Amino acid sequence: MIYQLDHIAIGCTDLAQGVAWAEERLGVKMQAGGQHAHFGTHNRLLGLDGGLYLEVIAKNPDASVDRPTWFDLDNFTGPPRLANWICRSDDVENAQAITGPPVSLTRDDLHWQLTVPDDGSLPMQGGYPSLLKWGAGITPPSGSLPASGVRLTKWEVWHPQADWLREAVTLDTDVVSFQSGLVGFKATFETPNGTVVL
Repeated sequence: MIYQLDHIAIGCTDLAQGVAWAEERLGVKMQAGGQHAHFGTHNRLLGLDGGLYLEVIAKNPDASVDRPTWFDLDNFTGPPRLANWICRSDDVENAQAITGPPVSLTRDDLHWQLTVPDDGSLPMQGGYPSLLKWGAGITPPSGSLPASGVRLTKWEVWHPQADWLREAVTLDTDVVSFQSGLVGFKATFETPNGTVVL
């Protein structure tokens, strides 16, 4: 199964702070997002050149849900930072032993399925991507957000099992690489103000 990188996410404990953090570093304004009632979160988005987008996401303090929040946000602490990567797949059930089962979701006029472990954690602490399948006829945010002049040129997934992930995760892009080390992410962007590394 070949995956297509869809978007990357910055996690934070407060959406306004996360947006300010991203805007200061990238030098552009985040765009409109919305709320995810099923998981009690809200977000802001940024269209990236090359058919991708960036999401800043946090738990919504005004929401109440009876299940764990996705992207491991129930356990998120500290300053805003890269938190997850999400890939499109035509078969979101293929790897659910790793990714968790697909959950059907809606936001405004969007509907999609996304794999989420039952405890809300990240697959392999983020080493393996969350898998997404947009609904039929849907134009995803990457196709509807206005251009920002920001392009993701490198997405590095750091993980002790990088060699295994390199073999297990087949992607249609050379932007993504797997590096051996402590779990984490590193993103390189080309922006109107030059190269930015998060």
